Amino acid sequence: MTVREGASKVTALLTSVMDLHVRIAMQEADREKRRLIGGAVFLGAGISFVVMASLLGQLALVLWLHEAFRWSWLLTALVITAANLVLAGVFLRIGGGMLKGPLLPQTTAGLGRTTRALIGRM
Repeated sequence: MTVREGASKVTALLTSVMDLHVRIAMQEADREKRRLIGGAVFLGAGISFVVMASLLGQLALVLWLHEAFRWSWLLTALVITAANLVLAGVFLRIGGGMLKGPLLPQTTAGLGRTTRALIGRM
């Protein structure tokens, strides 16, 4: 076997291995995409509720200072603000949990096994 033939076989083997890993990564990325999009939607919703709660909290403080303990409008604003904060916490918790975790674990494990096999360690 010539050096050229040996290099050609090694190149073909590496190309085949990389094609396999790319295929596995693409399949895994499709599964992960749904989880990441869902987590981003919940985080976006949580951020929206935090902004709304902040604005309503400021409005409530202004009304409180203006009305000096007339609780009708203030109580309404505080209840809405509290509800927004609770919803924000729930959405941020769910979204953060969905975005946790390893990305592409099968691909990472496969690359590790392939690397160990190619360098002769098992």
